[in-house]
Amino acid sequence: MFPDFTGSLLNSYSQVFFSNNRGFALILMVVSFFDFWAGFSGVIAVISTNIFAYLSGLNRKSIASGTYGFNSLLVGLGLGVSFEPGLAFFIILVFSALSSLLFTQALEGVIGKYGLPFLSIPFLIVIWLFTLATREFSALEFSARGIYTYNEMYLLGGEPLVQTYTFLSEPWLPVSLSTYFKSLAAVFFQYHLVAGILAAIGLLVYSRIAFLYSLIGFYSAYALYGLLGADINELSYGYIGFNFILTAIAIGGFFLVASRYTLLWLLLLTPFITVLIIASGAILESLQLPAYSLPFNLVVLLFLYFLKFRERFTDKPLLVYYQLFSPERNLYAQHNYRERFGTPPLIPLSLPFWGEWIVTQGHNGIHTHREKWREAWDFEIRDEDEDFYRNEGIRHEDYYCYSKPVTAPADGYVEQILNGINDSPIGEMDLTHNWGNTIIIRHSEHFYTKMSHLKKDSFKVVKGQWVQRGEVVALTGSSGRSPRPHLHFQVQEFPYIGSYTLPCALSSYIRHKKSGFEYVQTGIPFQDEVISNIQPNEAIAAAFRFIPGQLLKFRVKNEDNTIKEIVWEVKSDSYNNTYLWSETGKARAWYKNDGKVMWFTHFEGNKRALLYYFYLGAYKVINGFYKGMVVEDQYPLHIIADQRWLLLQDFVAPFHIFMSSNFSMHYRKMDDQFSDSYVYLDSSATLKIFGKTTSVIDFRWELHNNLISKLVIIKDKRKIEVEYILE
Repeated sequence: MFPDFTGSLLNSYSQVFFSNNRGFALILMVVSFFDFWAGFSGVIAVISTNIFAYLSGLNRKSIASGTYGFNSLLVGLGLGVSFEPGLAFFIILVFSALSSLLFTQALEGVIGKYGLPFLSIPFLIVIWLFTLATREFSALEFSARGIYTYNEMYLLGGEPLVQTYTFLSEPWLPVSLSTYFKSLAAVFFQYHLVAGILAAIGLLVYSRIAFLYSLIGFYSAYALYGLLGADINELSYGYIGFNFILTAIAIGGFFLVASRYTLLWLLLLTPFITVLIIASGAILESLQLPAYSLPFNLVVLLFLYFLKFRERFTDKPLLVYYQLFSPERNLYAQHNYRERFGTPPLIPLSLPFWGEWIVTQGHNGIHTHREKWREAWDFEIRDEDEDFYRNEGIRHEDYYCYSKPVTAPADGYVEQILNGINDSPIGEMDLTHNWGNTIIIRHSEHFYTKMSHLKKDSFKVVKGQWVQRGEVVALTGSSGRSPRPHLHFQVQEFPYIGSYTLPCALSSYIRHKKSGFEYVQTGIPFQDEVISNIQPNEAIAAAFRFIPGQLLKFRVKNEDNTIKEIVWEVKSDSYNNTYLWSETGKARAWYKNDGKVMWFTHFEGNKRALLYYFYLGAYKVINGFYKGMVVEDQYPLHIIADQRWLLLQDFVAPFHIFMSSNFSMHYRKMDDQFSDSYVYLDSSATLKIFGKTTSVIDFRWELHNNLISKLVIIKDKRKIEVEYILE
């Protein structure tokens, strides 16, 4: 089946400004038709390209997204504004569209392997080639359109449009602003002021950040031209200033996360763009070819390639790794990820044991763990009386941590095993064999974990064996420099016993405090902390374990007592990303579940759908029950924020975030009834503006029979009751 025809056409327009917004695309399409035959030629070029792409067997998703169409659109507009319509012209137009597709696919392969976009390079190649070639085609007639502007405006919109155009062209409009609008219109080969204003309105509706950066990019160039004494009319001639606008949008918030650093780089790159515009114009003048978007393409590609070689300050500025096609969404998603996960380790590491242990020596320890070996931990077990042993504590077997299972902190290969060293007598140390019996596991290149002072002949694995996270590899002991039984654990860069330590946080564990329990997403345990891995509770784990292909059916009772049934399906895509799908509202909620935690990553669709509220209420669920524990997290602002305030936030977001959208889940109660359990959880979604709470949605969860048996949603004193339908 051919991809969505309308969508593939519209997306070709919005892709020019790095967008997939259909409303913005419609506005840009209208802009392109200010010169009717240019606009018509653009449509024919896009349709031709998409048909060629489909019949050639190219990726249908790429066709639908406008990836193949936007360069053809620009070629069609460029040729359409230059020639009068006719049979010869349309033959040339169709073949220029095919040429654009060929160059697009070729450059996607060549440049794409470096992780770089091909931008509008296919357009430049094709428009230059056809401009040179068509000089020999006598059947083509050059266009005289654009000479009689007022006549053309009258044909487009009658006397009202002519009067509007005249009014906007009066001296009250600053020359710089007029040039800015015309530069925007020039992206689509239109040179009417009204077209530029319309494009600016569309840009503002699509993205406040993109609009702001377009102004900054243009006016920084405008100021530079005046400062250097360059010909300020250079920006007006052909309205080449769109190179500054497109560069500002691309660098300011699309390929990079909008921030003060992208603003700084934009200002630093403005002179470079200026030199390229002047120099490329001089070089191409001999061929009578315009520079078009050449400066924009060169600057963006060079800068993105340059950033890939950074070894430090990789977040200043930060590259966008998952493109959401909106500067605001890219920014809010990155801000949300940083708030949720901080700086996660290269590979998430679990604690290398079962049950509750105490850190008896942390980083920069009292006895050892100094200098180049400072990032390490010693773990032991103690009882409720804070004793580490029973009886007199003179035998190894008296210590609670002795001969306990040691587990792999992550998947990997057993790199080294040192065995055969006896346990040191209590109170004594074997300084000859400092580390005692040891195992080293390789998790990736330059990322190893080491567990030491293990019990002689207790190893359950052999060198070279693949082990999985949580698999028992040995037992604790007291060999080597160990006056009493304990487990030494560290991360290191090299596979040798005695290698220096690496600083690394641990992931997803529970901190046991006198005041209650605390979930730690990523952290470094400190001395005297009591910690444990998450102990899964089957009632919770099973209720939130969604399996692709599974159908979830709910009965929903609204406040007016109307009842309806909702069905969700658990799906996965070709990349094994899993999500809940609701036909009602065409909603998707993407999630991950590592056995210890279930968390949602993204939501798309109607925010009135039940699935949206489910996403909010179960944003992060720890699969273990710890009474009184409160789990907190943050939503992306564009998911939950008040849209009126969000418009203001968008403008200042690169520099300051004054809104916050917070999630919390309270592990309230669990009733055990023989082999069955009832678990009660409370969660809430809270929006704050300047620190003041403006909106709260509460959720009451009841889990039973390994299912979400009941959910109550309370918003603005309105209540919705949801019950699971068991078939």
